[in-house]
Amino acid sequence: MNEGSGQVSETCRVLITGAGGLLGSPLARRFALDPAWQTIALDKGGLEITDGNAVERVTRREMPSLIINCAAYTKVDACEQEKELAQRVNGEGAGIVAAAAANIGARLIHISTDYVFDGTSALPYREDQPPAPADSLCWYGRSKLLGEQAVTRRHRSPLIVRTAWVFGEDGPCFPKTILRLAKERPELRVVNDQVGSPTYAKDLADAIYRLAHSPKIAGVMHVTNSDICTWYDFAREILRVAGIGTPVRPISTAEFPTPAKRPAFSVLDNRRFVQTVGAPLRSWREAVAEFLAASAG
Repeated sequence: MNEGSGQVSETCRVLITGAGGLLGSPLARRFALDPAWQTIALDKGGLEITDGNAVERVTRREMPSLIINCAAYTKVDACEQEKELAQRVNGEGAGIVAAAAANIGARLIHISTDYVFDGTSALPYREDQPPAPADSLCWYGRSKLLGEQAVTRRHRSPLIVRTAWVFGEDGPCFPKTILRLAKERPELRVVNDQVGSPTYAKDLADAIYRLAHSPKIAGVMHVTNSDICTWYDFAREILRVAGIGTPVRPISTAEFPTPAKRPAFSVLDNRRFVQTVGAPLRSWREAVAEFLAASAG
């Protein structure tokens, strides 16, 4: 590793919040494969991150050397109706976890999102570019931005990993929705003017696992699968690989209004991650093929 090189100690303890979710599940499995790590994987039932007393009690009991906060309220459109819940979980909850990590001297990796940008850029967003003003973002993006700010304020050297368009076996995601709708409808209409980088939760989990072995890494890190597409491109590739012939028609965002405003362009620049671990994540197209094979099995 080139940036922030270092090694974890012989046996380290990692506490993963949100461990029953789309990212937390494969992340817990990845750490559990390594005998050098003792993994404490807690889903919402095991630890509610908005409960400060519970978070403090659990972290002091387990005394992890690393906490990875995957817990979040990720229903983007629902955040528009449940603003207080989004702010409590994604904003205040993130700060509670950060403070608890700081109190026991634990490292912290916090998961954030491309939605902290408003999508007006024509180039991939770098880590040193400031997020958009909060009032220009949807409530999901706004609440995650509040979380980033709380984490930075309450922990001296957190690592904030921003990612995008996450899909995987362990929760609701775009490919599962497309596969279901393709069996129910004669034609699919999918937005073709929003651009991003789909990210396989399994690949993201492996990336975070690798970053955990660089104790000096802090700040913000962008991590997605390689290459970009629109939701329309994504849908067509899913159906092509799955061998499903349902037609897909490209439409504009204006033709498919949603409660939450999505960024038109939310591609993240991954160069810092590449410099850190030595190679980018594979193309999202390769990842989709593996996801579909795993889902079929």
